[in-house]
Amino acid sequence: MCKDCGCSLTQDSMKDTLRQNPQLQDPKTLSSIHRILARNDSEAVHNRRHFEAGAMSAYNLMSSPGSGKTSLLEYLGQFTPLSFQVIEGDLETSRDADRLLARGIKAVQIQTGSACHLDAFMVHGALHHLEGNQVDITFVENVGNLVCPASYDIGCHRNIVLVSVPEGDDKIAKYPVMFRRADLVLISKCDLLPYFDFSLDEALTSLHSINPKVKVIQISIKDGRGMAELADWLAQDHGQRFADQPHSLQRQGER
Repeated sequence: MCKDCGCSLTQDSMKDTLRQNPQLQDPKTLSSIHRILARNDSEAVHNRRHFEAGAMSAYNLMSSPGSGKTSLLEYLGQFTPLSFQVIEGDLETSRDADRLLARGIKAVQIQTGSACHLDAFMVHGALHHLEGNQVDITFVENVGNLVCPASYDIGCHRNIVLVSVPEGDDKIAKYPVMFRRADLVLISKCDLLPYFDFSLDEALTSLHSINPKVKVIQISIKDGRGMAELADWLAQDHGQRFADQPHSLQRQGER
């Protein structure tokens, strides 16, 4: 558990956590935890309203470190006409945001210090640095971590989770909360499949056993596989969300 925020104590997991950790049933401790969760959830609602007011779809991009989140964003513009900006989350440095800025992608870095995930307040603060940008999508690249980011609502519309071939096909079963809450799972670095002991069948079986309806796309930025399918998924999801606001989609013709 993140000692600063109690990130594993979401509303969904509260009963199980209290049963396993009776020391947390102290009234003052419970009161503090509920206040933290309630404040974050309220701020997440505010963030969603901000995105929707600008006709923007927001995606929480999550994975373990090194799965290829930033690289995916670096190359995504080659496959989609949708415009996007990025909120980057890392414990330290601005390297990922710098990489995106170097490619002409609007990005702002959040340095969390010791926090193992982004929360709704951090995202809200970053949005102030992106005010005035007329884009279709905001990606929030969360801190590399397969545990806590899935448990915190930051105001995005969808959760996108990457699992890379070098990580192994066992990560899905080991970290079920992350993948259970995913709307889209990207199996990344698929160009490396011939060189690693990664079973697509095992990965898909594990994934669909915990999240039967999740969409899965196999991708590689090296050979481009799956990138057009990902672009189509984003266009369809964004278009359905703002079907009654056609001006948001017309931005493509303005650029």
